[in-house]
Amino acid sequence: MTQRIAFQGALGAYSHEACLKARPDAEPVPCLGFEDVLAAVRNGKADLAMLPVENTTYGRVADIHRLLPESGLHIIDEEFVRVRISLMANRGQSLDQIQHVRAHMVLIPQARAFLDANGITSETAVDSAGAAAEISKSGETGVGALASSVAADIYDMDILAQDIEDQGHNTTRFLLMSPKPDSSRRAEKMLTTFVFEVRNIPAALYKVMGGFATNGINMTKLESYMVGGAFTATRFYADIEGHPEDPAVARALEEMGYFTNMMEVLGVYPAAQGRN
Repeated sequence: MTQRIAFQGALGAYSHEACLKARPDAEPVPCLGFEDVLAAVRNGKADLAMLPVENTTYGRVADIHRLLPESGLHIIDEEFVRVRISLMANRGQSLDQIQHVRAHMVLIPQARAFLDANGITSETAVDSAGAAAEISKSGETGVGALASSVAADIYDMDILAQDIEDQGHNTTRFLLMSPKPDSSRRAEKMLTTFVFEVRNIPAALYKVMGGFATNGINMTKLESYMVGGAFTATRFYADIEGHPEDPAVARALEEMGYFTNMMEVLGVYPAAQGRN
């Protein structure tokens, strides 16, 4: 039976590209918002969820850290997608005929130098791939979309310019989530993601970090976020290298227990090649 992966956006979105990289044989299930992605898995419309968590240019994806612990899902893989921006338009046009483009508000500034150099104006759309779909359906001329090349293939559009992003490093990290955890050692390098809340005592976070330092555990990510509208109830989202069954990781997690009110593992999964 073919697996189904829910993602936010229209077919051809960068999240769709992440699905194709992670599970090329799976059926993509486009959803309007992040909550809809999670709901699709919970109600059985999809088997897995693909969610963006951070971008090298814009940092954390809003609301994701709040949604993940409440989702009831588990991280089973990660994927990295280089945000390569293509300018696409309905077939038979040349670049000098394009006067205007549409794209998501985050994408337009990333191609500002190219647009200015070619005298092309822009307007924001809810979704970049969705903008491509609308232009394709309408048959408009003189108007293009900025999106992934995957969108051009899906909507039968010509790519008039590729890799027009201002910064060549722009990459988004995605997490593949499932209703069932999979903590098996599927790779030599494993990652563990968890959230925790420190006790309201002096130096609690310092002591938590000390447990990982003294046990030689590399923490690759640590971010704080507020919960319940209380300034004293700060929680932290963390990624570490290693598996909970590794002796050093087990010792560090045990030491955490003395200085935290809660700790929840969100997933144990292989490190993707994109990390290199």
